[in-house]
Amino acid sequence: MGVTPLHIVNAQLIDGDTPRPGSLLAVDGRIAEIDPTELPEGSETVDAKGQWLAPGIIDLGVFATDKPAFHFGGITRAALMPDAGRLDDPGLVERAAKGGKPDLWVHPVAAATKGLAGKELAEIGMMKGAGARAIATGRARIADSGVMRRILSYAASLGLVTIIHAEDEGLTAGAVTTDGEMATRLGLASAPAIAEAIAIARDLMLVEETGAPVHFRQVTTARGLDLIRTAKAKGLPVLCGITPAHLFLSDTAIGDFRTFARLSPPLRSEDDRHACLAAIKDGTIDILSSGHDPRGPEDKRLPFAEAQPGMAGAETLLALGLNLVRDGHVSPGRLFELLARTPACLLGVDAGRLTVGMEADLILVDADTPWQVDAKKMAAWAGNTPFDGMPVQGRATAMWKGGQRIR
Repeated sequence: MGVTPLHIVNAQLIDGDTPRPGSLLAVDGRIAEIDPTELPEGSETVDAKGQWLAPGIIDLGVFATDKPAFHFGGITRAALMPDAGRLDDPGLVERAAKGGKPDLWVHPVAAATKGLAGKELAEIGMMKGAGARAIATGRARIADSGVMRRILSYAASLGLVTIIHAEDEGLTAGAVTTDGEMATRLGLASAPAIAEAIAIARDLMLVEETGAPVHFRQVTTARGLDLIRTAKAKGLPVLCGITPAHLFLSDTAIGDFRTFARLSPPLRSEDDRHACLAAIKDGTIDILSSGHDPRGPEDKRLPFAEAQPGMAGAETLLALGLNLVRDGHVSPGRLFELLARTPACLLGVDAGRLTVGMEADLILVDADTPWQVDAKKMAAWAGNTPFDGMPVQGRATAMWKGGQRIR
């Protein structure tokens, strides 16, 4: 049986900078027409009641397939980092790609090196054939410049983007925070913020040498963002991303040794946080993702230095993104470029925007409904959020994957 044609009316379409009144028709799982005048027989009509109609969020770089959390957050596709199940083998990649279907599509990101050890190239070509949509260095960077150069060249020849973690391990070894007053006050091992810029600088030189496209998954410092800005001005094929944590929190959030605020990279200074907001506003940052990494008590109820880094971010991604709209940093259209359109382009999937021919991965968003983040009530399998207790506004109220209602 085919998918019933879907007609969403009385919506505010997010297909430009600002929401505009309109309707959308999806047929056979794809967007068939915007503002249709005629409907196929048997169409189902859904009244959006003035809510935003936006493309489903594509969360680039999650560490777990956590369907309840993704559905709560309006995420219809997720790019799974290789650290989740060590995706360095075609069989593991193929299995991961089937993980959430049909109501969530998981796009595996393959390990660049065997065992994510940074030494020997993984079977990147075979993993692409098994469904990998990009490759990644994982939670750490690749220290060996020769290995990194070969990875970039090989991935580029296969049409794959390399997703990079940017921290110089010589500076960050043993550190759990960023150098600064808070680290000193708490007596925690820390590393200078330039660890990020040093790693970025090396990889940008390799990009210039190879012409290979890269995405720095999280850039969180003013120095790092300046390097990205300069590279883009030169025309290098460089993208970069960030999570809401580094936009809304600084290292003061780790006061009282709050392990839910132990992240990788660690939270930065207030100056760096403001530089990140400026980079969202001026277009330097291309992708906003959740970094979803749910961790239970066995990883978080430990002394700060022993706790594992990571946050459950899928459920708060949209609401915190809407904060950027309310604060005047981005338009609604730009927000969904960060959340959907650019991730779709990086992964090479027909989704991420309200355009005829795209897959009908859609969400309705009530941009103003208030709610409070509560770690104990999250749909994620662990509620380790640094935003616990924070009042937010906006949530997804309905979702369709390929034109079929999933929420």
